Amino acid sequence: MTRLPVAPAAVADLAAAVGTDPLTLADMLRVASQPGYDRWQEQIKRTGGCANPIHLQGQTATRNTVTGDVLYFYSTGDEPGGRLRVACGNRRASRCPSCAWTYAGDTYHLIRAGITGDERKDVPTTVRDHPRVFATLTAPSFGPVHNRPASGRCRCGTAHLEDDPVLGTALHPGSYDYAGAVLWNNYAGQLWQRFTIYLRREVAARAGLSQSALADHCRASFGKVAEFQKRGAVHFHAVIRLDGTDGPDTEPPAWATVALLDDAIRAAAARASLTLSPAGDHPARVLRWGAQVDVQPIGAFGHEELTEQAVAAYVAKYATKAAETTGTVDHRIGERAELDKLPHLPDHTRRLIEACWDLDAAYPGRLLARWSHMLGFRGHFSTKSRRYSTTLTALRQARADYRARQERRERGLPEELDTEEGSTLVIAHWTYAGQGHTPGESWLAATIAEDIRTNRETARGALVDMADDAEVWA
Repeated sequence: MTRLPVAPAAVADLAAAVGTDPLTLADMLRVASQPGYDRWQEQIKRTGGCANPIHLQGQTATRNTVTGDVLYFYSTGDEPGGRLRVACGNRRASRCPSCAWTYAGDTYHLIRAGITGDERKDVPTTVRDHPRVFATLTAPSFGPVHNRPASGRCRCGTAHLEDDPVLGTALHPGSYDYAGAVLWNNYAGQLWQRFTIYLRREVAARAGLSQSALADHCRASFGKVAEFQKRGAVHFHAVIRLDGTDGPDTEPPAWATVALLDDAIRAAAARASLTLSPAGDHPARVLRWGAQVDVQPIGAFGHEELTEQAVAAYVAKYATKAAETTGTVDHRIGERAELDKLPHLPDHTRRLIEACWDLDAAYPGRLLARWSHMLGFRGHFSTKSRRYSTTLTALRQARADYRARQERRERGLPEELDTEEGSTLVIAHWTYAGQGHTPGESWLAATIAEDIRTNRETARGALVDMADDAEVWA
């Protein structure tokens, strides 16, 4: 146990002042007093303040392939604890806000490139003139829930406040279709796939073409994100665009209009369905989209607030979230008995999770129990069609290449090695050595992450001010 250098009462007062507990404070002081603390800080800054970094042990050597000389050698032997800490890369803001921020940024650029175009991402700026809309497809009703209707009063007779925890929960839990809700979540990805098939059929029909002939005239592309409503049902937001035969590089035909796309989306949503066969004591079901289908032109007259940037930011925001709005947990539930150890779960959420476990044996292969913490949903939160825009992999590679060039300059390696393909050979050996922080490290990492966020916001504000000044002096 760590021995405290000051009186316990003083430690307790100091811990309260910095907003932590005495044991965390003691560990924090231990970390800060170690000889390698500055290097530890540098590692955490390079991860962006990652809340759960991966620890690696090993070494890497960079050789000149022509001369055979070792240009650079690195080993974790001289690092704090003999480990190199790298970012976990988790997209969930509830698990790692720093890595989620990076993921959201990549998603923003991916979605925005498909709306406005970006030559650096191989998407021509002419794509801005293609028909594009922001569509929302929702789940059907599984029973009445507490809400805030336009009339002001819920069916229960209460005018709920915006942050009322009862919002989204069942008015009559005994008759609410919890089984239908989690099955809908579980099959939502397949239902979306059916929707995209019918969308192409509906576009073709309105153009007077067969579905097979449509590819010779027009292509539909999309980038979408899943969002959980407070009632625990998934719905999808998507940027949907019509292109020419070769995707964003080609102009769509004259008949491909926003109005045609709007009509085709609504018709496809109405037609798409999935039929589930009877399973044990559970009857057959037909899964469909809800009646509420919203389609809005992006930046068009009457929709000026729905700017290209706003749409991309909205999609990026929800790409880092999961089912937190329902009060569920952000980790898998290994066995049903674990629910007894989660007394904080809201009753509505608990019933949805229990429904997953009740249905698990009847629907083998659907992994309902395994995904019970996600209320049955097992799909990707952020997806796109192949030709929508760039990829997350390409964005990550561009960032990695940029950092590699930075490191070359920092190490004093010849600049020509950046451009001469095959001029260097990197030999590396890494092993996994753990993950995460001690309590004190976690507190310090959170402080570093907050400083990074503050600096980013300050820099962003300065850029906005510079843009305003440029308009004034133009």
